[in-house]
Amino acid sequence: MKTVIVTDSTAYLPLHKMEDFNIKMIPLTVILDGESYDEEVDISSTEFYDRVRGDGPLPKTSQPPIGRFVSLFESLKEEYDAIISIHLSSGISGTYAGAVQAGEMVDGVDVYAFDSELSCCPQGFYVLRAAELAKEGASPETILAELNEMKKTMRAYFMVDDLAHLQRGGRLSGAQAFIGSLLQVKPILHFEDKVIVPFEKIRTRKKAMKRIAEMLAEDAAKMPLEAAIIHANCPEDAEKWLKELSAKLPNVDFTISHFGPVIGTHLGEGSMGLGWVKKGN
Repeated sequence: MKTVIVTDSTAYLPLHKMEDFNIKMIPLTVILDGESYDEEVDISSTEFYDRVRGDGPLPKTSQPPIGRFVSLFESLKEEYDAIISIHLSSGISGTYAGAVQAGEMVDGVDVYAFDSELSCCPQGFYVLRAAELAKEGASPETILAELNEMKKTMRAYFMVDDLAHLQRGGRLSGAQAFIGSLLQVKPILHFEDKVIVPFEKIRTRKKAMKRIAEMLAEDAAKMPLEAAIIHANCPEDAEKWLKELSAKLPNVDFTISHFGPVIGTHLGEGSMGLGWVKKGN
């Protein structure tokens, strides 16, 4: 059985990785000044952050239309027996639901939608592992079993410079009473039950990054890990953090990724995060 992997733009995978593993990508859209842009296609992250800096209205974001999924799935069924479509958390976007619905509309190919329950590079960890297994000829059932096993050790924590983006975008769930006390601190956030919630409140950006690194180190002491440093248009900070973490945790395989336009709309420039998972699951 020949299986192909589909994901959306919020995995923020490097183009060369998608080409190497023949990963298909459907972009989400960011709307700036009334114009729609497919992220990672029509607008780069750098251009996006340059355009939204300041106190103007927040951009809007939009999930892919179902028709886009249907068109892609229809084209793939000519060559593949199965499609595994891996997407950002269903708790913050309807993208996963769109993939499910489109899969039910297409005949002649088996479509399996997978809810990553988070986003960004950790979502990409699922995509790359699935693509590796598909390239080796693994069955869809084997691939999905591996992805569900990965969920047991997948972690992602991030901090924002300003909660206003999450408040105004409606993406900070289950925390309205908590927000007032957070406004003067740098909260650490994470995904819980598919939505973004506060994890801890920390007084400074530096201390927040240190706390996230401590949690990574705790897991690194138990198992080999691959990890991603994720930044919102602050590559120098990411490189500095990489240097510090690599020296302390030589058994962790690090990469640097980014929060692109869609996720950056809700987190804001200057946000930083760490995601990790057990290596070789």
